[in-house]
Amino acid sequence: MAAVRYREMLAQDFDALLELWTQTPGVDVTAADTYDGLTFFLERNPGTSFIAESGGQIVGAIMCGHDGRRGFIHHLVVYTPFRRQGIARYLVQLSMGQLEQIGLEKCHLFIRRDNQSGLKFWESLEWKERIELTMASFTL
Repeated sequence: MAAVRYREMLAQDFDALLELWTQTPGVDVTAADTYDGLTFFLERNPGTSFIAESGGQIVGAIMCGHDGRRGFIHHLVVYTPFRRQGIARYLVQLSMGQLEQIGLEKCHLFIRRDNQSGLKFWESLEWKERIELTMASFTL
C-alpha cells in the first residue's frame, strides 16, 4: 500500500467524501451532507477537519468543528482496507489538537447505539459514553 498523507479537508473533497460516508456502515448521511453544507461547515470551522490520502484516494476523514464552547465530531471514517493502521486515531489527534489550540476543553460526538465497532473504537481512545443524556432535535 502507498504511504498515507494527511491534510486539511477541502470543499472540493465532497464527492469522494460522500461516497466514503455512504459506503461506511454506521455513518448516517443526512440532508445536511451536501456540498454547500460542507462548504459552510469548513468556512465556519477552519483547520479542524482532515483527510487521509493514499495513492491519490481519500482513505479516511474526520469532520470536526465547534460552536465556540465545545467541539463536535460529525463523521470519522476510514476505508475498510485501511483500518487498523492508526489512521482514525491520528485523524482524531489532529482535530483534538486544533480544538485545544482554539482553547476548547471538551469535544462531543454522536454515535449510533448499533455501531459496535465505532463504540469500541471511541472507548479505546478513552472517550466516555454519556448515558445520563438524551438527544432531542428540532427540524427547521
